[in-house]
Amino acid sequence: MEPVRTCVGCRARASRSALIRVAAQNGELVFDERAVLPGRGAWLHPTVECLQAALRRRAFARALRVPATYGFPQASDVRNVERHSPRNKG
Repeated sequence: MEPVRTCVGCRARASRSALIRVAAQNGELVFDERAVLPGRGAWLHPTVECLQAALRRRAFARALRVPATYGFPQASDVRNVERHSPRNKG
């Protein structure tokens, strides 16, 4: 059975393979495509809607236990979040 995680944007539960991991690294939040960066991780559906909901709720700061001043995301990251989807990996 595959591990289940909760999306910090919509709060729905999904399998780990359906979500992408976000981690804090060098004062910024980054997509951890391979899910190997050290430290805490926050899981997110690869949709702009879930990303915007997580940002609006300040869910990354809470989930990762980092200051809300950590930079994330750039406008280009918001528009391209779906390209990070595990389903789009070949």
